[in-house]
Amino acid sequence: MDLQPVIDSSERLTRRAEWFISTQCVRGEYPELEEYRDRWFEIGIAATQVDRVVEFQRRWGGLVLPPSQDYECGPKMLHAEMPVDAVDRVGWFDVGTQRVSMAYSFSIGPAGEFGIDGERWVPLHASIEGWIESLALAHHASSYAPRIDTLRGDAIDELP
Repeated sequence: MDLQPVIDSSERLTRRAEWFISTQCVRGEYPELEEYRDRWFEIGIAATQVDRVVEFQRRWGGLVLPPSQDYECGPKMLHAEMPVDAVDRVGWFDVGTQRVSMAYSFSIGPAGEFGIDGERWVPLHASIEGWIESLALAHHASSYAPRIDTLRGDAIDELP
């Protein structure tokens, strides 16, 4: 088993995110998806969609993440899963095993955005790289900051 994650990406990660992946994550075994290409083509999934899913799996498949502070701790392990029961939903695919039972899944949207998909689609970051960056920053802050406060609503406007 190769424990080193594949970090190469079209979107560059910061040194903090690369450090986070190499020290706080492990890569477990997860199948490559090349063998499913022909089956997906047969049921009508577009080649560009298949390419996106296979590429996501190559880069991020099997990456086990530490729990995040939000969204029920985030996905536990990244892996691409083609929604073959929703062939008409072009551009979408699931990308992670949930840590707990919940009413939504983690997905990649048609423009590459990472988000949660339940009764409605809620993009959280412009890309999976953005999600990784946010986890790295939260980890860094929680490791070094003497205090962390969360501000919402009008309290944000009161900041100097």
